[in-house]
Amino acid sequence: MTHDELFIKIERAIERDPTRALEEAVRLLAAEVPVYTWVGIYLLDGDELVLGPFVGKPSPHTRIPLGRGICGAAATEKATIIVDDVNADPRYLACSIETKSEIVVPIMLRGDVLGEIDVDSDRPAAFNDADRRLLERVAALLAPRVRRPKPKPDLKPDVKQVH
Repeated sequence: MTHDELFIKIERAIERDPTRALEEAVRLLAAEVPVYTWVGIYLLDGDELVLGPFVGKPSPHTRIPLGRGICGAAATEKATIIVDDVNADPRYLACSIETKSEIVVPIMLRGDVLGEIDVDSDRPAAFNDADRRLLERVAALLAPRVRRPKPKPDLKPDVKQVH
């Protein structure tokens, strides 16, 4: 399946059930692109990114302060970041020893960061401009559907692993 075909599939899934937009996006990205070994969405909550729906192994990083790690850098810079070798990037917050590369794409609406799509791969240099274009299009599609997380008294994020 081409990236254009995948985008259309994601768009149709979201149209069918807009309430599950984030879950459907991560599920389809992980299912249709074999090099995407971990796909998740972080939502901005104050000065932190909070892990939302994801596909892959559970992450120890359920809350990431802005400016910390590759995720925090992408949100702060309001720009997509591709890292070909996570072990060579001092910003990388280790999640899995298998992870070799990462792409993080901010989800923005009217210039404001609402969250981001984070994708890891067990292959070095797994991401290219086609991946960037696909994920930036998906982020733009998701932006109007993103709701900021509501603070919870227990401060535990609402982490939801998608199957």
